[in-house]
Amino acid sequence: MSTKNGNSILALIAGAAIGAAIGILFAPDKGSKTREKIKEGLDDLKDETNEKFSKTKDDLKETVEDLLSNSSYKAEEAITFLEEKLAELKKQNAKLQK
Repeated sequence: MSTKNGNSILALIAGAAIGAAIGILFAPDKGSKTREKIKEGLDDLKDETNEKFSKTKDDLKETVEDLLSNSSYKAEEAITFLEEKLAELKKQNAKLQK
C-alpha cells in the first residue's frame, strides 16, 4: 500500500514540476505574473500533497487498528486453545497421581 501511495505522490510531484517548467518556457506574461502563477501552482501542489499524506495517514491508522483487532481475536483463540489443553493435561496428570 505505501509503495502505491509513494508512487502516486512521486508522479504528482513530477507532473507538477514538468507542468511548471513548460509553463515558464511558454509564458507570455511578465516575470511577476509568472512568479505568481508558479507560487499558486506550488501552493496547490502543497495542498494536494498534504491531503494525500493525510489520507495515507488515515488509511494506515485504520489498517493498524484492524490488524490489532484481528490480532486480539487470534490471541484470544490461542489462549482458549491453551486453556483447553492445560485442562486436559491436568486431568491426565490427576489420573497418573492416583
